[in-house]
Amino acid sequence: MASAAEQMAANLSWEALGKATELRQRIFFTIGLLIIYRLGTYIPVPGIDTVALREFMQGAASGLGGILSMFTGGALGRMGVFALGIMPYISASIIVQLLTSLFPAMEQMKKEGEQGRKKINQITRYATVGLATFQAFGLARSLEAGDLAHDPGLFFIASVVITLVGGTMFLMWLGEQITARGIGNGISLIIFVGIVAEIPAALAQFFAQGQSGAISTPVTLGVIVMVMAVIGFVVFMERALRKIHIQYPRRQVGMKIYDGGSSHLPIKVNPAGVIPAIFASSLLLLPTTIATFSGAQTGPVMSTILAYFGPGQPLYLLFFAAMIIFFAYFYTANVSFKSDEVADNLKNQGGFIPGIRPGKKTEEFLDYVVARVLAIGSVYLAAVCLLPEILRSQLSIPFYFGGTSVLIVVSVAMDTVNQVQSHLLAHQYEGLIEKSQLRGRGGSKKKAARKAPSRR
Repeated sequence: MASAAEQMAANLSWEALGKATELRQRIFFTIGLLIIYRLGTYIPVPGIDTVALREFMQGAASGLGGILSMFTGGALGRMGVFALGIMPYISASIIVQLLTSLFPAMEQMKKEGEQGRKKINQITRYATVGLATFQAFGLARSLEAGDLAHDPGLFFIASVVITLVGGTMFLMWLGEQITARGIGNGISLIIFVGIVAEIPAALAQFFAQGQSGAISTPVTLGVIVMVMAVIGFVVFMERALRKIHIQYPRRQVGMKIYDGGSSHLPIKVNPAGVIPAIFASSLLLLPTTIATFSGAQTGPVMSTILAYFGPGQPLYLLFFAAMIIFFAYFYTANVSFKSDEVADNLKNQGGFIPGIRPGKKTEEFLDYVVARVLAIGSVYLAAVCLLPEILRSQLSIPFYFGGTSVLIVVSVAMDTVNQVQSHLLAHQYEGLIEKSQLRGRGGSKKKAARKAPSRR
């Protein structure tokens, strides 16, 4: 029999969405800020030769330029003020999270509650400024080397660095505002909108190539079927769980004895989410971005990197898969699922896994289970990210299509829908409580009126 929450979730409709005033305001607020982000991608950085930049990006659309343009919502292809996107903030957040797990002082700061969280957020912002400044400076020098600037020089470099760093910090502020006052995770939604905004143009180019005969009809149909299959596979794997049975003993509180209950500890097949794929992509793109923009003036070291670690190359695919698997284990063990903390929490709450002693044995058992589950999850991540790369290079698809993008879009869409459902459920619960209180007051008044003695 379905629970009350499941029955209520089944009754969710557009009518319920229309009655949820606060949720509607949050959705409009989120859409408004995302529109501001999209408008900012069309505002160009001063001093850029737009004609030369357009020709350069058209030539690199199927390679590194397409990858970077996809993650920045096309802002890099137009060299807009948001050309760096939100990736510096994501990289800084991941680095700070990893450092928090590795250094006891930062871990203690994390346990200090709200004050500790504010300190960590402040450190993340400073790290974002540092990473964005480094990337903006490298991008400005690369634009000069590639003859993409009208008036190269110190003033051009300073204007590009200030504009791009300011754009990244503004995007970070937008993401925080969406998270606090909108719906969904703001940073994830910015990446989501940037990727989705480039899909129509990519599809139009893909079908145009099919009509012109550059891509055969079987290849076109095969790519469409593969995209649908990958999306279904990602949804299935992101919802997959390994449930560990937890038992709670009888306990006595005062004069009452409560029976022992049981529950489940859910462990996702992919506890790290899209973080390993994003972090691996960032590390691979960082050295090759500057080399790509520098054009003919690329040194011998960068030329070798581009030759062996360019998108679609065997070493690129091997290194990409290895980093995804490594970061999946590393991020899960140090950030997303700490088995020692979970074991301590179970011990403090009186819960235990049947047949396993609380404490150290529980921690070892959880490590064993997570390692086995993550073997499937990390391979799934690597397969989803590498399969489109291999097919794109083999079939010569003239635009960038990556599994990382599909993974991000599907994961963010599922998370946002879940948050909308949570808000609707909360709104329905509030309505039921208000109705019950009104009925209770009305009933009490009627009973009081009936029991009151008649006055003569």
